[in-house]
Amino acid sequence: MKHAGVRRVSCLRQTPVHPLIVLRLLGSMLAMPGLALAAVTEADFFGELPVVLSVSRLSQPVSEAPAAVTVIDQDMIRASGFRDIPELLRLVPGFSVSYTANNTWTAGYHGLADAYSRRFQVLVDGRSIYSPHYGTVYWTDLPLAIDDIERIEVVRGPNAAIHGANAFVAVINIITKTAAQVPGKFASVQYGEQAMRGLTVRQGGGEDRLRYRVTASAQQRDRFEKHVVGTVYDDGSYFEASKTYFVNGRLDWQLAPDSDVMLQFGLSQGDWKGGSRLPASARSYLQPVEQDSRALYLHLAYHKVESKRREWRVQAYHTQNRFDADTVANIGGPVVVDQYLMQSRSNIELQVNEQWMPDLRAVWGGEARRETVKSPQSYNSGDTFSGELARVFGNLEWRVNKHVLLQGGAMLEHHYFTGTDLSPRVAANFTVMPDHVVRVGVSRAYRSPTFFEEEGNQVLLRDSGALADIFTVPSNGLKPERILSREIGYVGYWRPARLELDIRLFKDRIDDFIGQQKADYAADPGSIISGNEFQYQNLGLVQSRGGELQLRWRPVRELDVSAHYARVYLSADTARQNYNIDIPRSAPRNNWGLLANYRLDSGWEASVGAWRSDAVIWLTEGDLTRSYVRVDARLAKRWKWQGTEVEAALVGQNLGDDYEEFRNTNVFSRRVYGSLAFTW
Repeated sequence: MKHAGVRRVSCLRQTPVHPLIVLRLLGSMLAMPGLALAAVTEADFFGELPVVLSVSRLSQPVSEAPAAVTVIDQDMIRASGFRDIPELLRLVPGFSVSYTANNTWTAGYHGLADAYSRRFQVLVDGRSIYSPHYGTVYWTDLPLAIDDIERIEVVRGPNAAIHGANAFVAVINIITKTAAQVPGKFASVQYGEQAMRGLTVRQGGGEDRLRYRVTASAQQRDRFEKHVVGTVYDDGSYFEASKTYFVNGRLDWQLAPDSDVMLQFGLSQGDWKGGSRLPASARSYLQPVEQDSRALYLHLAYHKVESKRREWRVQAYHTQNRFDADTVANIGGPVVVDQYLMQSRSNIELQVNEQWMPDLRAVWGGEARRETVKSPQSYNSGDTFSGELARVFGNLEWRVNKHVLLQGGAMLEHHYFTGTDLSPRVAANFTVMPDHVVRVGVSRAYRSPTFFEEEGNQVLLRDSGALADIFTVPSNGLKPERILSREIGYVGYWRPARLELDIRLFKDRIDDFIGQQKADYAADPGSIISGNEFQYQNLGLVQSRGGELQLRWRPVRELDVSAHYARVYLSADTARQNYNIDIPRSAPRNNWGLLANYRLDSGWEASVGAWRSDAVIWLTEGDLTRSYVRVDARLAKRWKWQGTEVEAALVGQNLGDDYEEFRNTNVFSRRVYGSLAFTW
């Protein structure tokens, strides 16, 4: 079962437009040094209809974007009371969010979700944080404070024409605050039930052309109830506990009125405990009791405005994630399981924005990337697996007249496992009357297999080198998953009521769905090997259809209400009957959410959030979890004290009944925490 050796290859990818680009498109090409940095405010992006950057790499109002998009702004982040970034996806229609186990999160959009969020792309300022090993997103050790987020744009639907393979069903683009937006000092502390502890400090400084910010944070969580009635964990030893520390920094340097540089870095370390303290014979072989995590990144971008008609940006980054965990399995004797994992990504990208004619503009560019993975236990090899990929892309926007906007684009990509693919998209936006737009679109996207799906050979070896057990064997060569997505959307804005409404109807067809199938492997007679080895295979067809609605209502300055609803139908025709049964239940048939915030007099602010999900089954490692309603509430007070801005808040989470996440033993109960923040 040894792997043949190191694999190498090449392909193609990309990243979103930086906020400074938008300011130059919306403003007037920097009249004086540092003007763009000084002018960055939330109002630049959230006027009547928000301007988005992620859908086509062109700055556009949401009504002119070629796909549906949800904007989570700073007001929504603060009002929600969430302190963990993935929980913010509860504010997006069609998303299911859960904490799984071993200090990891997962999320699904329209179902097909398991312990790994493999079917959407996640970016932070244009830097991909999608794992080349499992395809998951390591939210817990992401060196990013929720207080440093400017906004999050979630593209609902395939966007491979702009963001390449793995932008399969959605794109989550996290845009952080520039150094100019956070001058001075900031400190925030949280303390609450379930051992919730948090401390974040930030220093921003510089002047004129050179500005910086540095953030450091320490976070601690115990996620679930330890006592779960009716399970093997009744001894109270079931737990999830994490301590994570990180520091990150950003430098914004205005070289000249027409050019700037952005430099970022981040480091994190996690001391995580999870699972169960039961003896090895009573728990999963691969369930670690303790984990050590390390992550780092370095990100450099240069932006140049050549003229009113042309600007370009080049960026490069390197990221690295390392996990180390040991556990002991009892398989006819003790077996030490070394779960060491090291993965990295190095990336360089060029993006050029051009205004060819008053009614015709375009964006084009290319990208090269190298990814590596090393995990002896996951691949039965001490080799480092690597692959190179390359991409070129282009997107056009043509305003035919005041009523019709046509857009089209494509990504040509060569991936180290699946070869060359083309991901096109066309869309048309029709302004039926002022502030009311109907959008129709069709797109094709691909999801390339991860290293583990393609090459995973998860085995347990004794100290002697003898085989103790086999869990997965390498694939026989996977084809990429393919999705054909068709949608009709409507975006409307009622000015007198200050009401934004977004409706989307969709129909998706996924071919060559990748899932686990029992492998054709026969153990030797008398072997203690389980005989339940699995292999990733292209198993067949999945279809999805349904509708989404989201609204934002701000009738007066004091009141801000956002709400969403999604209804999804899934069907499957695959080679595994259990998938045909489970996939239709992997998305809640109905889910909705509501977040309302009211600003009272004298700096007081009150908000309430409610989220409801039908029952859902999480594929592979997950369970069927029951339907639930979750209600959160937040009460906050802001005031000034000796020149310092102070905010105190009290947050209650899940004020109703307990509910389950991912597994029926993951019981999320009622809890309360308080926070205190200072800005000076």
